[in-house]
Amino acid sequence: MMKSSEQWDDGPGPTTPGERPLRGWLDVHAHYTTEHYGQACEASGHGQPDGMPGLPQWSSDAALELMAQTGTAAAVLSISSPGVHFGDASPAADAAARDLAAHVNDSGAAMVARRPDRFGLSAVLPLPDVDGALAELTRAYDELGADAVALLTNYHGRYLSDPVFAPVLAELDARGSVVTLHPTSPPGWEGTALGRPRPMIEFPFDTTRCVVDLALSGTLAAYPGIRWIIPHAGAVLPALAHRVTVLSLLTGEPTDFPAVLSGLYYDLAGTPLPVAVDGLLAVATPDRLLYGSDFPFTPAPAVGHLAGELRRSPALRDACFDLDSGSPAAELFPRLVKSPRDS
Repeated sequence: MMKSSEQWDDGPGPTTPGERPLRGWLDVHAHYTTEHYGQACEASGHGQPDGMPGLPQWSSDAALELMAQTGTAAAVLSISSPGVHFGDASPAADAAARDLAAHVNDSGAAMVARRPDRFGLSAVLPLPDVDGALAELTRAYDELGADAVALLTNYHGRYLSDPVFAPVLAELDARGSVVTLHPTSPPGWEGTALGRPRPMIEFPFDTTRCVVDLALSGTLAAYPGIRWIIPHAGAVLPALAHRVTVLSLLTGEPTDFPAVLSGLYYDLAGTPLPVAVDGLLAVATPDRLLYGSDFPFTPAPAVGHLAGELRRSPALRDACFDLDSGSPAAELFPRLVKSPRDS
């Protein structure tokens, strides 16, 4: 029987033979929505975002119930694709994106203020509006106390290595920011998705495209202070790591890509088992792996099932998803370690 959120504590969770004890995981890939955000998506033609049936319903109570079930101590909340900028580069579209970013970040910060022990915030930015993004980044950190920043893999077809985004990356680098990367529909998806929802195939490939480009362009090296969390067990990156290295010699961008991947962090949202984790562990050590639920875009029953599979996986025996001092989660999100969990 699922424990209520008010019964949750930090002690070891229930286990069955073959399962490792739980002390409280950190979920670094958790989403939230608001009624106003849903209305804005609908009004802009994103009522079925990225080809999905619609935005799922979310509430803090439902999130806390699921966290209790899965042994999750805290969750870092972010807005998912399609983000907040729905128009072109016009002043009107930029202004609307700034307002929507402020709304969702204020809403997320309010939830954190109510339960600082259970929630963190990865703030959204109104990119590709760089001036608006810089202003919101400053406000998110200095006024709202954000724990991280959420970036999409591309903004209206512009990838993060685009020089126009350099001021934003420089500020993130100066602050030593944690960036929770999230895929979105790639440019030209109309011809490549073949009528299917983009999260099925396009999302993993856009994550891969973005990270390969960040590496080969020198962007990752130029901003070493940014700590990147790559979603969905690294998407297709492990499978292509050595191919990228070989072909980078031909493009004049020689890169030891497996070495680059070993320096990033990865969440295990989506479908990391039974195959993806093995590939990921060929290029990243267990101390680079983090738990991710993708709730509510992944329904609660599927989240619960995956959590159980992760606990039982022999491949993850050396991984630590807890908020214990010294864990990867604690290193990236120290505020949540310090927050007492009395209920």
